[in-house]
Amino acid sequence: MAFTFRSFSLALALSLAASVAAAQQKIAFGDLNQDTTLPVEVQADQLTVNNADGNAVFSGNVIVTQGEMKLAAGEVRVTYGADRKSIDSLVASGGVTVTNLGDAAEAREALYTIDSGVIVLTGDVLLTQGPSAMSGQKLTINLKDGTGVMEGRVTTTFRPGGN
Repeated sequence: MAFTFRSFSLALALSLAASVAAAQQKIAFGDLNQDTTLPVEVQADQLTVNNADGNAVFSGNVIVTQGEMKLAAGEVRVTYGADRKSIDSLVASGGVTVTNLGDAAEAREALYTIDSGVIVLTGDVLLTQGPSAMSGQKLTINLKDGTGVMEGRVTTTFRPGGN
């Protein structure tokens, strides 16, 4: 079951009280179950394709959308499946922002594995959900159930009692 934003604040407060030294924190992301079978649209200033290794590199103001999820980055490397038609994964770099229904996560890099619906953001990660914020070094988001785990010296700022 995915957390709602209200339960996020309560769960976060209880979790922090129970274990201040915890190295990871479960969170909710986007309050929806993302359909990872939806089409992936990519916009960029430039596209370079390497047919020999099945990769494509989108660069310059890259925006990737899939349903309600949006990923923006300086560069996105796409690895295609064996059929050369499906997308296996996206590797984003150059300052990455992922948004989903008002929640936003920023990081240096991100890996999105399409089939599993998992995005792993690394490097100075900042997650904002309304007035609340959480930072760490790694955020793993499961788009299929709308949950995530923040790891690496997690710092949280939240405003209890409101959305």
